[in-house]
Amino acid sequence: MSVSVGEIVEGTVTGITNFGAFVQLPEGKSGLVHISEVSHDYVEKVSDYLKKDQKIKVKVLSISADGKISLSVRQAKPKTSKPVEIDWAKSDDRQKNMSFEDMLNSYLKDSSEKMDQMKTKDGRKSYGMRGKKASSND
Repeated sequence: MSVSVGEIVEGTVTGITNFGAFVQLPEGKSGLVHISEVSHDYVEKVSDYLKKDQKIKVKVLSISADGKISLSVRQAKPKTSKPVEIDWAKSDDRQKNMSFEDMLNSYLKDSSEKMDQMKTKDGRKSYGMRGKKASSND
């Protein structure tokens, strides 16, 4: 079975460098997972995510004319952002005395804080034309 572009196959990590990881594929072929294709998160050190001799699933991104195979761990598995589960049966005493508007404002504040945390975690910051951080309040 030869590997083809777009296929997801299992391989074994054979080496780790500062720019990625080499993976042994079926039929003795090997390919490279670039550091940008290791995880959906920011990767500073490949060794924080992959270990030598680890079995991993990879997606074949490309095969060059000279036989070099480009791989992705990130694209082999879908990005999962599991929603927070809420126990609706559990009552919150402080919410009993709040008006609908107060509860809505509390929700919007919490939601805004969580979005800011996600933006910071992803390293994405949006800036307006004047160089200051854009916000929904402008």
